[in-house]
Amino acid sequence: MEPLYWFGVSLAITSGITNNLGTVLQKKVVNEVPQELKGKKFFRTLLKNRMWLFGLILQNVIGAIFFMWAQLYVGPALIPGLMAAGLIVLALGSLKIVGEALELPEILGIILMMVAITLLGFSGLVIEIEDYNILNTSFLGRVAAFTLGCFICMIGCDIGQRKTKSNANKGLYLAVFSGFCFALANFWVFPLMATIVHVFEMVAVFGEVIIFVFAAILLTLANIYGLGYLQNAFKVGRASILVPIQQIPIQVTPALVYLFVFFLSPPGMIELLLFLTSILLIIISSFLLAKRQVQLEEIG
Repeated sequence: MEPLYWFGVSLAITSGITNNLGTVLQKKVVNEVPQELKGKKFFRTLLKNRMWLFGLILQNVIGAIFFMWAQLYVGPALIPGLMAAGLIVLALGSLKIVGEALELPEILGIILMMVAITLLGFSGLVIEIEDYNILNTSFLGRVAAFTLGCFICMIGCDIGQRKTKSNANKGLYLAVFSGFCFALANFWVFPLMATIVHVFEMVAVFGEVIIFVFAAILLTLANIYGLGYLQNAFKVGRASILVPIQQIPIQVTPALVYLFVFFLSPPGMIELLLFLTSILLIIISSFLLAKRQVQLEEIG
């Protein structure tokens, strides 16, 4: 594999680590805010704290830059799985914040995550932006089908959570809805990156401008709704279950994107097996590490 491929892999892993390190820093600050300041002055207090601002920048600026940079070298198939490496940072970061030692399931989760990331790197299911015709009619049709399929799943989850009387089921519906939001966002970064240069150089054709605008709008809305629905899920269900459940659409859809949206054949059966095995290990690891992520989310 080319050095640039491994560079892209390292960028995606760095993005996940940076994103979750930002979360750890923000949660640490929130945990240290005096109770009397957690009312109307809460956000004002956070904005005055340099560590909280640094965490915010790590999470939403630097992490996003690494994420989009990685798209140039590996594309959307591998990045969601590689970014899951950041869950290790959440687990280790909680040692300082929560003040508890790692337990055996969490140690096993870290080991499985490391194995999964290694297998994912060697799977080599790369999609290079410069080698793909983003305006191909057949490709756009498959993109529309994938996007519509995600929306149908989201609508089904929304209907399900409204009709069910069980809080547990409501939480599951909301978590899966959130997962499909982020799955859409992860995919649509690719069209955004494929058109952004031409758009800002003022040489984009009409189709590229439409794709760029649609991708920018969809990315914004998907992230907002993804965060919102997950927080609502936490209100009615056990977050230790909901967090990894949310990861299932995020981790499974990249395989569908690679095989059926980009219509690419895997490098070989061994590579495809490595990819699918790594995704399974990431999902298992997510369940094992969920306790730490939940503890961080519940602080403050």
